[in-house]
Amino acid sequence: MNWAHVRHIPVVDRDGRLVGIVTHRDLLGASISKIPSGIAKAEQNQHVWGISIDTIMNTNVQTISPEATVQAAAKVMRKEKIGCLPMVSQGKLLGIVTEYDLLKIVEELKN
Repeated sequence: MNWAHVRHIPVVDRDGRLVGIVTHRDLLGASISKIPSGIAKAEQNQHVWGISIDTIMNTNVQTISPEATVQAAAKVMRKEKIGCLPMVSQGKLLGIVTEYDLLKIVEELKN
């Protein structure tokens, strides 16, 4: 996430179906709550790298269809207080709309 500068990663199964989403906040929470206290930094890092994604991902993911409008996506994201919205068709992940994407559209609007 740091390398690619992203805050949300969709998790898909082998068939490309969305099964969950991991956020930057999920990773921070897991690294704080699942690390035993009083161990060396190297052991802490090793412990964090061993945390399974399926134990921290959110499986109750709000999605949107590719036919939805930008306005509909923004409305869902504000209502649900979420920073991303996976685009799904027939259960398969097609893409992801983020706050950044919506801000880019606003920036490009002409007055």
